[in-house]
Amino acid sequence: MNKNKDMEMTIFKKALAAGILAGAGVALSFVSIPAGPARCFPFQHSINVIAGVLLGPFWAVGAAFTTSLIRNLMGTGSLFAFPGSMFGAFLVGVAGRSLHGRRKLFSAMAEPAGTGIIGAWVSAAFVAPLTGASASFAFFAFSFLVSSVPGAAIGAAVLYSLEKRSVISRFEDIMI
Repeated sequence: MNKNKDMEMTIFKKALAAGILAGAGVALSFVSIPAGPARCFPFQHSINVIAGVLLGPFWAVGAAFTTSLIRNLMGTGSLFAFPGSMFGAFLVGVAGRSLHGRRKLFSAMAEPAGTGIIGAWVSAAFVAPLTGASASFAFFAFSFLVSSVPGAAIGAAVLYSLEKRSVISRFEDIMI
């Protein structure tokens, strides 16, 4: 019974943290870089890095999806927000689970790879034809990398700051 209660509390804490990060992503969406049919949001990539390291791949994808959905519903995002955020969040989460200790900060490098390569490919191959946009993989790769590289660097800096202040250690009970 106690083990079940601990699992419920862990799920609650992860859901709460993912919701707070998704809310931060929506609140920070006023900072954007227009790039043709896509609009790039560097703070979304920062949040992907933080969520991926602290919560893991699936919760990070959930936070990225929620942020993209709310931004689309508000009219501040486009369909490109989904592949432009979810693949980076997933790869950061996988890297964060694979790396231990101080090396977790290196998982931030997975965000531009997921967004700038996989997300750009999905955007060019599937989302662009759905929206009627005529843009190539190279276009999406460039515009997504313009946003995700500085965003990942900001996320890594925030994680470094949280680590220095021993805040990350408070998340260890939910980092399973």
